Amino acid sequence: MGTLTKRDLVVKISNETGQVQNQVFQVVQKTLDHIIDALAQGDTVELRNFGVLEVRLTKPRVGRNPNEPGSSYPIPARATVKFKSGKIMRQRVAQLSAAMKRDAAAKE
Repeated sequence: MGTLTKRDLVVKISNETGQVQNQVFQVVQKTLDHIIDALAQGDTVELRNFGVLEVRLTKPRVGRNPNEPGSSYPIPARATVKFKSGKIMRQRVAQLSAAMKRDAAAKE
């Protein structure tokens, strides 16, 4: 299993569509910029069949340093992005999950 980078994505889309890589890069970057802007404003981003990105506020909690027993410090509430995968993504990843389990069992 590898990692799909933005560059890999641009190259794949460029090859499939026949568009110049620079144009594809600009479209991909603008798409990501608009998603970031929407999340920064507190909006939810829904991409059908892919998933939903939403901003949530974490609860404040107490953190502890394991290297210093007895020490504790407050961690304030903060906004984070939560991702919930879409139906098609969940189904496709579930198929991978089953294949990975079979591979792991075969190696044992």
